[in-house]
Amino acid sequence: MALVELHDWGIPESTALSADAGLLVAELAANAVVHGRVPGRDFELRVTLLEGVLRVGVSDARRDRRPAVRPPAHQAESGYGLRIVDALACDWGVMDRLIGKTVWAELGR
Repeated sequence: MALVELHDWGIPESTALSADAGLLVAELAANAVVHGRVPGRDFELRVTLLEGVLRVGVSDARRDRRPAVRPPAHQAESGYGLRIVDALACDWGVMDRLIGKTVWAELGR
């Protein structure tokens, strides 16, 4: 759905920006499901387009579980999501919420 919305905003699916945004959405949403899940609560995805910046934010209910880019582990099968986010995004971070946190990443247009 996020890529459809971007297309409606004038960012066609065949562009690098759309592909990078899709990766950010996938990685941040997957992290929220795996690391931020609290039974009975969902995560929230918010995509905004402001002057020259596309921001993807994913909120979950686990403030105590903070994301961090970790060095690669030998033959690890997971743990690469935030390294992808860090490589693609021009900036990213974490903001506390009343309940939980929001992990956000930005792409320049």
